[in-house]
Amino acid sequence: MPITLRSETAVAAMRRAGHVNALALEAVCDAVRPGISTGELDRIAEDVIRSHGGTPAFVDYPNSDPAGPPYPATINASIDDELVHGLPGRRRLREGQILSIDVGTILDGYVGDSAVTVPVGRISEEAQRLLDVTREALRLGIEASRVGNRLGDVSSAIQQWAESQGYQVVREYTGHGVGRDMHEEPQIPNWGKPDRGAPLRAGMTYALEPMLTIGEPKLYVKRDRWTVATVSGALCAHFEHTILVTDADPEILTI
Repeated sequence: MPITLRSETAVAAMRRAGHVNALALEAVCDAVRPGISTGELDRIAEDVIRSHGGTPAFVDYPNSDPAGPPYPATINASIDDELVHGLPGRRRLREGQILSIDVGTILDGYVGDSAVTVPVGRISEEAQRLLDVTREALRLGIEASRVGNRLGDVSSAIQQWAESQGYQVVREYTGHGVGRDMHEEPQIPNWGKPDRGAPLRAGMTYALEPMLTIGEPKLYVKRDRWTVATVSGALCAHFEHTILVTDADPEILTI
């Protein structure tokens, strides 16, 4: 499918959806502490989204496994070696863990999508460095999202930074176009070569989401048929923003 360039009206709607999504993600992050359950965090996000007239984008999202259940919750709550799609529920957070929180909001027919990995209380230096490097990978990907560059320049910026810091990028999951649907064209891998792929044009909207691991980035899906974790059990981190390519600086829509 072709890459959609958004009109000013569509961009305005995406800003509203992104803002509500950011409020929900912020509320969840503020509530993270040892002892709270991931189910409680899920309810916080849902309450914020619905109170602003939005709908949680992840609820009933189809499983990639045709026999698997649709997604049942508002957030992904993925702990330590879990990369993404962690199901919120009764699990209570413990001091020293890291928690990846992914949230999606539908408002006025458009989607906002963002994610962050946060510490639970005091964490190890190793874990904190993983978070810092992954956050910087997202910043560099956003910075490369400029007219005159290509998608490969964005992917390469993320990969080169991550690998220069001793981390690996996940290959099974990528950034993606966002608009009326959660996943649209283009796909934006977190690895690639400069000056390759589609040229960036003003009006493109997509979610960048670097996913970094300590050690081999091999993954598996747990028995719940949603939660994705590292095979090695090593820590992983995930940061994401929905952005707009403009004729000037890239604009983050999920703030």
